[in-house]
Amino acid sequence: MSTATPGRTPVQGAVGTAHTRVEGREKVTGAARYAGEIPFAGLAHGWLVLSTVTRGRIRSLDTDRVLGMPGVLAVLHHGNAPRLETDYIGFLGGPPDPTAAVFQNDRVPHSGWPVALVVAETPEQAREAAESLTVSYDEEPHDVTLDPGHPDAYPAPGHMPAETEKGDLEARLAASAVVVDERYTTPEEHHSMMEPHAATALWDGGRLEVVDSNQGATWVRAELAKMFSLDESAVRVRSEHVGGGFGSKGLRAHQVSAVMAATVLQRPVRVVLTRRQMFTLGGYRSPTAQRVRLGADADGTLRALEHRSLNQTSRVYEFVEPGAAVARVMYDADAHRTANHVVRLDVPSPTFMRAPGEAPGSFAIEAALDELAERCGLDPIELRLRNEPEAGPVSGQPFSSRNLAACFREGARRFGWADRDPRPGTRRDGRWLLGTGTAAASFPAGAGPSTALLTAEADGSFTVRIAAADIGTGARTALTLIAADALEVAPERVRVRIGDSDFGPAMIAGGSMGTRSWAWAITAAAADLRERLTLGTGIPPEGITVRSDTTAALRALTQKERHSFGAQFAEVAVDTATGEVRVRRMLGIFAAGRIVNPLTARNQLVGGMIWGLSMALHEEAVRDRSTGALYGPDLAGYHVATHADVADIEADWIDDPDPDDPVGIKGIGEIGIVGAAAAVANAVWHATGVRHRALPIRPDRVLTAPVAGGGAADA
Repeated sequence: MSTATPGRTPVQGAVGTAHTRVEGREKVTGAARYAGEIPFAGLAHGWLVLSTVTRGRIRSLDTDRVLGMPGVLAVLHHGNAPRLETDYIGFLGGPPDPTAAVFQNDRVPHSGWPVALVVAETPEQAREAAESLTVSYDEEPHDVTLDPGHPDAYPAPGHMPAETEKGDLEARLAASAVVVDERYTTPEEHHSMMEPHAATALWDGGRLEVVDSNQGATWVRAELAKMFSLDESAVRVRSEHVGGGFGSKGLRAHQVSAVMAATVLQRPVRVVLTRRQMFTLGGYRSPTAQRVRLGADADGTLRALEHRSLNQTSRVYEFVEPGAAVARVMYDADAHRTANHVVRLDVPSPTFMRAPGEAPGSFAIEAALDELAERCGLDPIELRLRNEPEAGPVSGQPFSSRNLAACFREGARRFGWADRDPRPGTRRDGRWLLGTGTAAASFPAGAGPSTALLTAEADGSFTVRIAAADIGTGARTALTLIAADALEVAPERVRVRIGDSDFGPAMIAGGSMGTRSWAWAITAAAADLRERLTLGTGIPPEGITVRSDTTAALRALTQKERHSFGAQFAEVAVDTATGEVRVRRMLGIFAAGRIVNPLTARNQLVGGMIWGLSMALHEEAVRDRSTGALYGPDLAGYHVATHADVADIEADWIDDPDPDDPVGIKGIGEIGIVGAAAAVANAVWHATGVRHRALPIRPDRVLTAPVAGGGAADA
């Protein structure tokens, strides 16, 4: 990260200083234990059995032979498993995904549906027995193909309105001097975090304890309590170290089946998903089929904008990948229409995946803006700056801050954009065609209610207890710095404990809201604690503890449009003889609120940009229409970017504190991926003169694309 970015606020206190992870030594020495490796006395191991058909019913399970195998303790299935409550509204405001409510009936709604859990003394015995279990099915016809014209597609709201509309779109398009009307597709994509999903369940003195890898201990506790008809106080969920989540680690089949088995056997039971099982049971980003229509004056001023997005969901659960949502924030027009539609297919349920909606949606809208710039004869940055809205295009609310233009100007300066020849296919380096591209980025800056406990210890140190989740983002370290400043002490005097539902309700690590939400609770508790300490009564041996709750304080946040913004830049080299695309350099400049820890912040932003590169060129899960299952559901068949794919990549930021946040935070977890794939795709067009509107831009698609000037690659 460069320190030359103009407008940077001088650092005062701990927040804003680079700080290595407070748990870093534990992690690199192996002292940090993850959910699947914590020892328990009397631990048994469960192994999930997944359906081999895509749709139908279970006719029978041959459990007798399996129960006689060495070490096998039980086989749970729909005929003997505990009954679960599923008619409730969950922690995130919607019903639970029935995929997690395992073994409740004989229906199979998709390939890889959990049909049984084999429990044994060792994981090897459980796996051997699970693979020996014979399950017979009555198969039914299935449909796993996302077709843009699918007759059963319907508008779905998810966490936002399904459709928005103002003005006469068709009239404005007809009157526009320049029109873009194109379709864009993105494939099924998977989280593929380093640590698999794992959970251990046990009963201790009549209380259920679950040691888990999740993105919110209070989230999982609330869901388990409702599903098993327990009071929340009777459930404790712990998740201290998490090796990645990206939206996937909520309530899933492994936790529920582990609790079932622990209840039946009255001993600790651990269930760990295999990498292949994660491709079925961990959720994924739905493929999207998007259409963007833009109408503009000859000078590039937008007069009409339509962004429609379609995603698939399962037959048992509705999940919306809101690809059209980003257009509701980024660009305005006299006539403006957006729509998010879904279609139910015989596929597993999609879920949140880093920048849900914004990641695929930004590919479509930012590629379309690039096409509009070309047709208007305008520089792509200039086109975007000419269409900067004064208020939310749909909401009409003012922006808390919108420093996108500053990101573009700083990024253009550092990337050398002014020297760019706008003509495509003109730069060469031997056999490589070279091109550069850019795109805008946006992601909401929200916050959720949280509670925090702060204790002034008798030895002069302070302990923070909050049910936060550090999924690799460095949240534990950021909260240490925030608490230190709020208490006006050095970070070394602060110890932060996280990942325990007994600490009280807290926001999940998701939606780029985690650190912001937890910081709000910590600063509120610190203010109360400091007031207590000024009374001069002394600190007793047990310390002085205060609790904060931010529920009421957050209500004012809904009165403005709050977003992080960014400008993405990419340079690519394309070999049209082999179809290979190489990203030579990437630059992202972001306006993402006050940066708490520059060291881990840069890690998050660069990680998101690499994921965008991977999205543009590599990631694609392919489903077999005949079987309904994925081809190669593993990290050999599902390609992600590796070190060899990443050359020169840089992320930096401009000063952009949120004026209404106690620390000035907005959020950085997801903004890094938004727009990155579009910047790469736009650079490929600049290199070759060919538009690729379908991701990923595979070598075969480059090879079969029409010659420069002949159109676009939509396959």
